[in-house]
Amino acid sequence: MRLFANVDVEAHFAPEKMKKNNLFTTDRLFCDVYCFEPGQQQSPHSHAASDKIYYVVDGRGHITIGDEAHEVSQHTAVLAPAGVPHSVGNPGPGRLKVLVVMAPKPS
Repeated sequence: MRLFANVDVEAHFAPEKMKKNNLFTTDRLFCDVYCFEPGQQQSPHSHAASDKIYYVVDGRGHITIGDEAHEVSQHTAVLAPAGVPHSVGNPGPGRLKVLVVMAPKPS
């Protein structure tokens, strides 16, 4: 089982869509780094039984949780409670890197 990860080394971007890069996965949670090029958007979605935390590592973006939309920047943490629609977008001009932890891990 992997115990350490360097977010900057593991962060990879893709020109066609937001890239999810897994750092850790256990039976109880997962932790990814999501990488957004300018203009990329995660579709609104929800997880019935899992809470998600977004932590902005680098860049600026928009995060929507339910009916609340906020501009976020480096060192901002956001909670997406279970069952609440959420999404992330990068309007640009720079890249956006977001650490994501979700528990319990969806089946």
